[in-house]
Amino acid sequence: MSEPAALRPSRQSLVEQALEEMRRRILSNEWPANFTALEGEIAIDLGMSRTPVREALVQLESQGLMSLRPRHGMQVLPISADDMVEIYAIITSLEATAAELAARRELTEEELSRLEGPVRLMEIALEQDDRHGWAIADEEFHRTLVALSGNRRLKAMIASVSDQAHRVRMTMIHRRPKPVVSTMEHRMLVDALRRGDAEGARELQRLHRRRGGEVMIGILRSNAGR
Repeated sequence: MSEPAALRPSRQSLVEQALEEMRRRILSNEWPANFTALEGEIAIDLGMSRTPVREALVQLESQGLMSLRPRHGMQVLPISADDMVEIYAIITSLEATAAELAARRELTEEELSRLEGPVRLMEIALEQDDRHGWAIADEEFHRTLVALSGNRRLKAMIASVSDQAHRVRMTMIHRRPKPVVSTMEHRMLVDALRRGDAEGARELQRLHRRRGGEVMIGILRSNAGR
């Protein structure tokens, strides 16, 4: 007996499922740079037809995470040091603006707690030398900061490049210096937001992202030279 039509997932929901799972694999480096697979192989792996997989792959290509090759399936794109220079230039500028906007909104204690939670998790992760846990909390902090800016278009613009930066950070998390200074900078930013110091928050976030980008780009260039 076939499943009632009302209970079957819609094509759109299947596309979203495929998109979410493939993004997760790429961002976690389960599918590392240059990983290749055929559309049919992915469909079998995900337990769905090729149509939603194909649509999800097109979206991932538009996001700069992979390329589609006729008759050869997909390939996860590598990210070069030059790519990261461009990506961090965008993130640094836009997140500095997000911090300024958030400070001008005079955030409530409940809103500030949404930032303090990830900072505390970062501090705990440092104590336990849990680099992966630190990176997850760091990502949550930045995502929350941008959301608290209250600017939906700014959020969308940052989201368009942040996934690519996240991939590199997760790859390099065990090669970079222990992120003690970075964690302190997060705490300092929360303090500036609590004071409503818009200019201070903007400058703190600009310097934080610039310094973090220089670390990642330096590691990429060092690896490329080997």
